[in-house]
Amino acid sequence: MAVMARPRQIIECEDFVLRRWRGQQDFAAASELIEESRDHLRPWEPWVAGHTKEKTGDLLAMFESKWANGDVYNYAIVKDGSLIGMCQTSRGAEPQGRRMGYWLHPAATGQGIATRATAALVAEMFTLADVEYLEIAHDLANTSSAAIPRRLGFTEIRREQATPPVAPSGIGIEVTWRLNRPTPPVDGTGRT
Repeated sequence: MAVMARPRQIIECEDFVLRRWRGQQDFAAASELIEESRDHLRPWEPWVAGHTKEKTGDLLAMFESKWANGDVYNYAIVKDGSLIGMCQTSRGAEPQGRRMGYWLHPAATGQGIATRATAALVAEMFTLADVEYLEIAHDLANTSSAAIPRRLGFTEIRREQATPPVAPSGIGIEVTWRLNRPTPPVDGTGRT
């Protein structure tokens, strides 16, 4: 039986780190991060409206099980020992594609952290042989989220009616961006 390749559990990013969630060890810090980010996330993340401290434990358990089966690789974004956000990649509609998502504590926005964290996760995902492309989707009205794939060289591939639940500040049009695995350079002999 072949062993599935996995991304690293810790990805260094100059002044912060992406690290795999540590289950219940992260319960208190994750609860605090979500609670302090609730108003900031509410316009774009429908799940946050019904989130409770009790649901944090379920969320962390889900992160563990989905990492184990390769469905979702979810990372805490940690700066100076404090959790400041999350980023993740999940299986896409096709086996060779993955979807990406990210969010930050409001105090961590405007510093390029989401872009750099996403760039680091992009690079990590393309080290896995089975990942051919990555996608980012967001509501058309979420211009902050749109800036990240644009900065990282993703190409907009479609706009379509979003499936419920629609973000409270959204207009219900989902924009999807795609970045394909870089083609290795060819040397002067035509070999890669």
